[in-house]
Amino acid sequence: MQFLIRSARIVDAASSFDGQVVDILVDNGLIRQIGENLSADTETPVVESENLHVSSGWIDMRVLAQDPGYEHKEDLTSVCRAAAAGGFTDIAVLPNTQPVVDDKGMLGYVRRMAEGQPVTVHPIAAVTKKAAGEDFTEMLDLHQAGAVAFSDGTHPLQNPDLLLKTLQYLQPINGLLMNRPEEQLLTRFGQMHEGIQSTLLGLKGLPALAEELIIERDLRLLDYVLGAEGIGQRGVGMSTDAALGPVPSAIHFSTISSARSVELIRQAKAAGAPVSCDVAVHQLVFDDSALAGFDTNLKVNPPFRSAADVSALWAGLADGTIDAIVSDHSPQDAESKNLEFDQAEFGMIGLETVFPVLLTHNRNLPLAQLIEKLTVRPREILRLPSHSIAEGELASLTLFDPTRAWVYERTFSKSKNSPFLGMAFTGCVIGTVHQGQLIRTS
Repeated sequence: MQFLIRSARIVDAASSFDGQVVDILVDNGLIRQIGENLSADTETPVVESENLHVSSGWIDMRVLAQDPGYEHKEDLTSVCRAAAAGGFTDIAVLPNTQPVVDDKGMLGYVRRMAEGQPVTVHPIAAVTKKAAGEDFTEMLDLHQAGAVAFSDGTHPLQNPDLLLKTLQYLQPINGLLMNRPEEQLLTRFGQMHEGIQSTLLGLKGLPALAEELIIERDLRLLDYVLGAEGIGQRGVGMSTDAALGPVPSAIHFSTISSARSVELIRQAKAAGAPVSCDVAVHQLVFDDSALAGFDTNLKVNPPFRSAADVSALWAGLADGTIDAIVSDHSPQDAESKNLEFDQAEFGMIGLETVFPVLLTHNRNLPLAQLIEKLTVRPREILRLPSHSIAEGELASLTLFDPTRAWVYERTFSKSKNSPFLGMAFTGCVIGTVHQGQLIRTS
C-alpha cells in the first residue's frame, strides 16, 4: 500500500528532518521518500490536515488487556482498536489475565490473538506463577518465547527475597523487572490517598509511605545485587560508556505517584543506578480533592495524591527523572464500578486520551519532550528496536494535531470507566501508520 503524508511537521530528535515541514511517501511499509512537494500517482491516497505533526509510533508500557478470562471487560481486539485510536502503534500488556500469562502456552495465546491487529502487542510475562508472589515462573523460557519484560503486573512484589533472586536471575539475559511499588500491609482496605481529604470523606487511606518504602527497598536490593555481581551502576539513557554504550534499566518502577518517590529515583539515577520509572497520565491531572463527589471512575491505584505530589510528578518529567508516560488502561465493567465507592474496583480506561490529556493539562513542557516519553524512552527501557523518521526506515508513525479542539464522546473499549467521556480537549490524534497500514482516527 502506498500513500502520501502531505505537509507534516516532524517531531523526532533522531531524524535529520526534525522540526521541518515535509511530505512523507510511504510504500509497502517503508518510508520511501521525504521532501517538499513530493509527487505521487493520482490513485495514491493523500493524508492532509491543518497543523499536521508526525512522530515515530507511540508505545504504551502498561495496558491491562483482560484477555483471556475477562473478555466481557476487554479483549485483544477492542484494546488494540482503542490503542490505535489513541495514536499508539505498540502496547505492552500486563500478565493479569485468567489464566495468568505465566508460561509459554499463555504467552503464545496472546501473540496469536494479536496477529493482524492494528497495533503490535508486546506481552509482559509474570514473575511468579499465577502472579501469586510465591513460586518463580520459567523466566528464561518466557524470555526466549518473546516476553518483553517480567512483572506480576497489578500485584506488587512483596517478598524481598523473591525480588532479589529475580534481579539476579534476569541479569544474564539482560531482562527487565517491572514492579508497581506498594507495601500492601500498609494499604489494606484503603480507598484513596491518605490525607486530609480521606479524613473528610471518611475513607480509609492508602499512604504514600507504602509506595516509597518499596522503592527504597528495591533500590537497596538492586544495590546489593550489583555489588555482589561486581557490575557498575549506570542508569539507562543517563550515562554511557564509549566501549559498552548505554546500560539498560534493571528495574522499572511502574506508576509512581508521590513527590518522595520522584526524589528517591532522582537520587538513584544521579548515583548511576540502572533504574527507570513511569507515571500514569491521569496522575498528572487529578489530586485527591477530585474524589469529593465519590466518582468511582476516579478510583485508581495508586490513588490521586496531593497537589504538591502532582507538581513533583511534572517536575520529574521535566528533568528526566520520570522516563515514560503510560495510560495504565484498566477496563472495568459497569457491575464493577456502579457501586458504593468502597465497593467499586480500582482502575480507569485511558488509551484514547493519553495525548489530549497531556496537551490540555500540560505544565509548559515542550511538545518534543512529551513525545519522547511516549516513543524513545519506552523503547529503550523495553529493549525494543528504535524507530526514526528517515528514508528506508520502517514506517511506524503517529499523526497528530497538537492544537485541534475536540470532545471525547465515544470509546472503542468494551468498558466505559473513564472520567473523561464528554470532556473537551486540545490535542487530537489524526491517525497511525503501522505494518503498512494507514489508520485514520479523525
